[in-house]
Order: sequence, then structure tokens, then C-alpha cells
Amino acid sequence: MNKNHFTGAGLLLAAVLCTPMTLAAEGDWPHYGGDLGSTKYSPLDQINAGNVARLTIAWSWDSVDNASVAQNREQQNFAATPAGWKATPIMVNGLLYVPTSFGRVVALDPVSGAQRWLFDTHAWEMGRPANLGFNVRGVEYWEEGDDQRIFFATYDSYLWALDANTGEPISDFGNDGRIDLTQGLGREVDRALYGVVSPPLATNGVVVVNSIVHDAPPGKEMPPGHVRAFDPHSGELVWMFRTIPQPGEYGNDTWEDGSWEYTGNTNSWTVMSADEELGLVYIPVGTPTNDWYGGLRKGDNLFAESLVAVRAATGEYVWHFQAVHHGVWDYDLPAAPTLVDITVDGRAIKAVAQISKQGFTYVLDRVTGKPVWPIEERPVPQSSVPGERLSPTQPVPTRPAPFEYQGISDETLIDFTPELRAEALQNIEQFDYGPLFTPPSLRGTINLPGWMGGADWQGAAFDPDSSLFYIPSGSSPIVVQLREADPERSDLVYRRGGARGVDGPSGLPLTKPPYGRITAIDLNTGEHAWMVPHGEGVRQQIIDMGIIDPGPVGSPNRVGPLLTRSLLFVAQEDGTRNLIRALDKATGAVIAEIELPLPPNGTPMTYQVEGRQYIAIALGGGAEARLVALALP
Repeated sequence: MNKNHFTGAGLLLAAVLCTPMTLAAEGDWPHYGGDLGSTKYSPLDQINAGNVARLTIAWSWDSVDNASVAQNREQQNFAATPAGWKATPIMVNGLLYVPTSFGRVVALDPVSGAQRWLFDTHAWEMGRPANLGFNVRGVEYWEEGDDQRIFFATYDSYLWALDANTGEPISDFGNDGRIDLTQGLGREVDRALYGVVSPPLATNGVVVVNSIVHDAPPGKEMPPGHVRAFDPHSGELVWMFRTIPQPGEYGNDTWEDGSWEYTGNTNSWTVMSADEELGLVYIPVGTPTNDWYGGLRKGDNLFAESLVAVRAATGEYVWHFQAVHHGVWDYDLPAAPTLVDITVDGRAIKAVAQISKQGFTYVLDRVTGKPVWPIEERPVPQSSVPGERLSPTQPVPTRPAPFEYQGISDETLIDFTPELRAEALQNIEQFDYGPLFTPPSLRGTINLPGWMGGADWQGAAFDPDSSLFYIPSGSSPIVVQLREADPERSDLVYRRGGARGVDGPSGLPLTKPPYGRITAIDLNTGEHAWMVPHGEGVRQQIIDMGIIDPGPVGSPNRVGPLLTRSLLFVAQEDGTRNLIRALDKATGAVIAEIELPLPPNGTPMTYQVEGRQYIAIALGGGAEARLVALALP
């Protein structure tokens, strides 16, 4: 079987028959990524380079979770505490909608921040959810005539339909307003191992829902990450795309020895995208069970770590691109695919740009799935772990160039002074290391980037005027050491254990700076336009060691970008400072830094109402989570 497969049959018919894209009202932000293509772009420009430094907090809303967290702590229930509040609001028809970390949904007045309604799913009462704890990203809006609904998928595995004007559950949707997502997957599903953290996707008459599956499996049998679409009126299942193909389905032969039957995960946990004109949904898929050892699932394992295009109306497979064959690095496709219209060598292309944890940007024709520029299968190191059988090659884009350091080598190891470099070399000698795709080992392998990227769920932004693509990323080496699983407790053979990281020299990072960066790529040419360190990072620590000031060295802390007609915004907790920065889109130069009262954790969005532009961002977590809106005085 070819490593990647594309078919365009019937696409012209689909393009003709599908409904046109729904245009947002001016000033709205109707989807998590701004639009269904996840461009995170708004044409608003009231806030511009000349006045952005004057931004001030127009209003602030304290999360209703704060009181619950305080009460839990009084009762010594410290586990029931969210980490960072990662949600991004949407703005439609004069209301802001945002979910809280504990699974409540609120509607707020966009001018004052006053709460209009609240609905509580009680999701947090199930206990700590799979993987990332009390974690939510957003909600989705759907309308048909006067019927306006908010869809919210929870980490306790329910899909809710709420009246957008009142917050009341839609009584004839599913069972009194909700669907149990643990049902209908073909296996019994433990709710503690399965849930949803990303917003549903409403497109072409369906609501598409993905899932998060626990990354530390107790055994080889785990819930599958199949993607499903439901009727937005009734909640009836319309289709299910099996990310682990079953017998008779394309790709089933890439799961050898019947491993398709018990392997799970292979889920799309991040944000999906859609092209309503083409009638396609784009699904970024993650790693199978378990992340670090594939000896029980030999083969390339489609559709793991693949970008898959399916028909929105039917779920029919159209094409896929697999970014990692038989993954053992936890290199999930972590962010929404961005739909971009570009011009390459004089040819207009409807494309999709998918960023990755390993620092690649895969640019594909979104109609056919074919690479815009060649992607080559190149030899990679092989595994020394008994029973493991890796793919001899992995796909490497010829352009764009990587936006992050890849692998441990002379090119990436810290070298401020000979002494620091010697200490770094000594620190890494106890582990295996090498180029990208050096596999996990019993001794322990240093992966760069690690499982947090490179790129992560925060995603990228695209400017339709310049075709520049903006990617915040971070360097985060990790150690993956395998240990034999206890046969009394698990039927897995190897699990991650032992060392989890490696120290850099004298308290500094292991690699060269920048440790966080923003890269702008011209998607018309595939060339990098600019790269800047994102944040001061450990700059002062370096200076205090008597080293010549290196300038900003960047911090891996970041949220997603927000792009307007005039500016690029990216927020960050940078040392002791909480900031949202406005950058020049053409150069990356910092135009202004606006102080925030708490650490930023959600990706910002922008909207305009009554002639005034606002930027809203979720801050903090734990017992102090807050949504603030910035505007000009």
C-alpha cells in the first residue's frame, strides 16, 4: 500500500451540490478559530499600530468556577481544581458564549461582560477527566432560521444542545438535550478514559464530534477515537468515520495480526476544520495505544497521525496524508488544520496547512490531498526495543523548512560557552539521542521536539492578504524511557517509565535559543519570511552568569495567535510578566506589550459591537479564572 492515498472522485459533484459557506456578520467571531477554516483572522482594524498601546481592560468576568474551587479546597478536595482556563469565546448575534473549566456554559453581554445566562452540565462532578484534567477549549454555534443552538461536548462524554438565547437544553435533542458519547463506538467505553475537550464542528447540516482518550492506558484495549456526526435537530447519528479501519475498510491491512480489534486511541483530540463549499471535514488524528511502543500493533496504523478528509454529509473517506507511520513518539497532529487559498507558481490552490509537534508544516491541496511541494520518504533510525518494528522511512517536507529545532546534535545543543557545552554533552551521554525520529529505548531517548512540540493545540493563523502563516512554537526536549509492564497489572509489553527529562547545563535549557519563537511562512513560496524569539525567557539568568547579553531568548509558554487586518497578537506568561503582545505582521517586531492581570491560557479572539472593537482572552485557572475584554479608551 502507498504510504499516502488520495482520491478526487466525485469531488466536483460534491462542490456543486454543497451549500455555500456561511458568512459571519461583521464583527462576529462565530467559531473557535474565527471561521470553519481555523484561520484565526479578523478584518477588524479599529485597533491598529498607532493606538494598540492604549488598550485597557473594558470589562472583566470572574468565572463561576472560582467559588466551586474555593469550596472544594475548604473540603480538602484539592484534586477538583482546574489548571489553566484554555477556552476561547465565540461571538454571534450580540452574545459571547464560553465554557468554563468545570463544564458550565455562559452567555455574556459583549459590551459589559454581564452574565445573560448560565447552564451547568455538572461534568466536573464525575471526577478528574482523562489526560489533561478539567480542560475545555470552546463551544460551537448552529442556526437554522429562528432555531439557534449552542453545542458543547464535555469531558464526561456528553454532547449537549442548548438554546442560544436562554441556555436551556433542547428537549427533543437526544435524551432531554444531550447524547451519551460513550455509546455506539462498537466497544464498551469507560467514561474515565474517554471524553471531549475541543469544540464540536457544525457544518453542512451535521455536528461533528471528536474525542480525547487517556494517554496512559492500563492495557492494550482502549476506547477507539472514531469521529461521529449527529443531526443538529434530533441528535441522531448521521455517520461514523472509523479512525481504526475495520475489516473490509480501506487501511485495515495496516493493522497487522488483528491489532485493529483491540487497539484504541487513534483519536482526533484537537480542533477540526471544514470547507463548506467543498463539503469536506478535515480531521487531524493522534497516536494509537500506546504512545511509545507499537509492538502490539505492527504496521503503518492508518489513520493514526494522519490528516483525513471526509465528506461532511456522509463521512465517506476522500483522502488522507499520514505524517508519521507507526508512531512511537506521541507526535499527534496537535492543532486545527488551517484552510488557506494560496498562489504557487502562478497557480491558485485551495490548500490546507497542517502544523506538527515535530516542527513541520505539511501543505496539501485540500481538494485532492496531494502535497503542494514534494514530501519525501526519508530513512530514519530503527528501534532496539524487542518486538518493535518501525517504518524504515518517514515523510519529510521539502518546503517549508522546519520551524523548530529537530533532534539533538551539534546544530541544536547549547553552546554559549565551551564549559556549558561540555556539561550539556556530559548530561546527555546517559541517554540515546540523534536526529528527529530517533525512537524510544530501554536506555532512554531524548526526543526534540518532545510531546508538547514544536507546535501544539494553540495552532497557527493565516493572513489572506499576504498569505503569511504565523506559527507560535516551543522547544521542549523530553526523555522517553521504556520499562517492561507488570504482567500482573497490564497486558502491555512496555510502558513509559524511568527518566522523563534531562537537565541542561547549570540550570539553563539543554539546547540553543530561542526556546519559544514565532515563525512567519509565506505559503505562496514556502519560504520563511521571518522568525523572532517569543519572550525574554531566561535572558536575565544568562546575563547573570557573565555571558554576553544574547537578547530575548524566548519562552515555550504560549497561547494561540490572533490575527487582524493590522496586527498579530500573541499572549504569554513570560517570567513574572503576563502579557499580550502586538506584533508587526511584516517583520515580527513588537509594537506594544499590554499587561494582563493573570497568566493567559486561552487563545484570544476579537469582535466588534456598537462601533467598538474588543479583544477577549481567558486568564488564570484554579480559584482565579477570569475572562477579560480589552478595548481602546
